[in-house]
Amino acid sequence: MTLNEESNFLGKVPLFQELEPSRLKLLAFTSEMVNFQNGEILFKAGEPGDCAYVIMSGEVEILSSVDEVSVVGVLQINQIFGELALLNDEPRSATLRAKGDLKVMKISESLFMELIRESSGLALNVVRQLSQKLAVSHQQVEQLREQLGTAAPG
Repeated sequence: MTLNEESNFLGKVPLFQELEPSRLKLLAFTSEMVNFQNGEILFKAGEPGDCAYVIMSGEVEILSSVDEVSVVGVLQINQIFGELALLNDEPRSATLRAKGDLKVMKISESLFMELIRESSGLALNVVRQLSQKLAVSHQQVEQLREQLGTAAPG
């Protein structure tokens, strides 16, 4: 993939849609392409977060923090992950594994944070993405409560 192709691809990632073309090129130029094979662990819960990833091709499984075997979610092309550890300055909250052949763009913590500081559009998109993740998590908790018959009193 050429630098222009990579920057065009990044422009389609919802989080980066507000970035100007020069920033997208910088992001593409300074990031690293990494390949993983089926079943390979990208990182484990509890490990320090030093980068975020954008899925260029393939899928990523999110494994249960309880048994690290059960799949609790799947991430697909154009999605970013690993950014929560950077934003929270906390260890990784989940274990992620390649589902099939996987190609990701690895974005360093320093570059990711620099882009957020310099782009109000990106910062707003980060807030929106985190809000969506929180809403999905809340829905999952409510579904589990219903399944267990322990719905919280209204």
